[in-house]
Amino acid sequence: MPRATETRAAFRISAPARGLTNPRRRVSHKGMADTRNAAVRAAGNGLERKLGLFSASNLVIANMIGAGIFTTSGLLLAELGSPLLMVGLWAAGGVLALCGALCYGELGAAMPEAGGEYVYLGELFHPSLGFLTGWVSFIVGFSAPLAASAIGCGEYIVSAVPALAAGGDTVVLKKGLALLVLAGLTAVHVRGIESGARLQNLLTGGKVLLILALVLAGCALGRGSMAPLLHPGAAAGGGAGWKSMGLALMWIMFAYSGWNAAAYVGSEVRDPGRTLPASLLLGTGLVTLLYLALNVLFVYAIPPGEMEGVVAVGGLAAERLFGAGARAVFSGLIGFALLSSISAMIILGPRVYYAMARDGYFFRFVAAVHPGSHVPARSIVLQSLLAAALVLTGSFDQILTWMGFCLGIFPVLAVLGVFRLRRSGLGRRRMPGFPAAPLVFAGGSVLMLALAWLERPMESTIAVITVISGIPFWFLFDRRRHP
Repeated sequence: MPRATETRAAFRISAPARGLTNPRRRVSHKGMADTRNAAVRAAGNGLERKLGLFSASNLVIANMIGAGIFTTSGLLLAELGSPLLMVGLWAAGGVLALCGALCYGELGAAMPEAGGEYVYLGELFHPSLGFLTGWVSFIVGFSAPLAASAIGCGEYIVSAVPALAAGGDTVVLKKGLALLVLAGLTAVHVRGIESGARLQNLLTGGKVLLILALVLAGCALGRGSMAPLLHPGAAAGGGAGWKSMGLALMWIMFAYSGWNAAAYVGSEVRDPGRTLPASLLLGTGLVTLLYLALNVLFVYAIPPGEMEGVVAVGGLAAERLFGAGARAVFSGLIGFALLSSISAMIILGPRVYYAMARDGYFFRFVAAVHPGSHVPARSIVLQSLLAAALVLTGSFDQILTWMGFCLGIFPVLAVLGVFRLRRSGLGRRRMPGFPAAPLVFAGGSVLMLALAWLERPMESTIAVITVISGIPFWFLFDRRRHP
């Protein structure tokens, strides 16, 4: 397996490592570096650069629009008590995601490799931080939301076709449907990135059209009221209100997670210096607008008292807007939309574990690239097996806070890495908004995590323990690499 460096541990800013080596040569020969030939395949460590701007942006959109937007708004309203405050926090989450996308665009242009934060933190700070973010990605970052989205897909399918549950155990049926979805999409993506990207583009296009149709039809034909937004009640205040807002924003950032999706397939993106930043900003900006439109529609369709605490808020909104029969139709369409999110996570997560195994910081067999399809097939299967185990043992509401806290830690460190990258003078493309974008993202994220900890200390502590549990494995793999 070709590798550009022997060890990450030797990296220092003064001695550039893989991805940062001789940036002037790479910039001046972009045309040569981006040709789709054997040399490029070697540069991608066995992966092929076949994804353009459209496919990379679709990965961002697909990974972002998942179970979060269709399941959390009712829980948020129960926590906050104010529809206007809820929509305002969704807007704040979009601003944070866009700031993060700007920073990751600069990092991804400098280090266009598979792995995302694993590469950035390992190169700019220390390999142990890169390992820990990969460890969290394996347990929480992809496998857990993959399981949650699969469970949500099963829930919406049963809601759309109630006859499936007639006379049977609905819990077993929903979990069985979730496992079938995981198995089917895994089989598609082990065949190759091109066939997987075609399916991904189709599913993502259908998802975006569904959301646009729901918003436009709801505003034009639906029955609702804008009074909750035009005449809002008093928002929560004081210490408890701030803690609730911190927890709510963490849940919202779970729905926005995926704004950095294209960074995980950096080894498979054509012209990464241009395509990676553009795809991150394009995908994140579009999803932010869709999220705001959807939440305004939810508030318009559902009286706040009925919306509070509801998980399947999309189906309820369709029923209130168009009548009882619409709930089944839109539940089926939302189930279809979740397929896109599941598919995107099956593409993205395994690239992190593959990058770790390639560098000796994960199980060696995971680094294998299939000789025919040129994808990390074993890594894909491993992630799907872990997600299947979580489907069988957990539920969406049990892992939401734990997952959100874990996912909020390492992007802060990666974004702060932009300062270190610029001091080194080795960046390939400087994005606008510096230093405001990294400071806004890091400051907002740290405040969100602190408030969420005060509101839900038990789940937050478990999240920290999950991160710390990777430290013994770091020493194990590091000792194996350096006996």
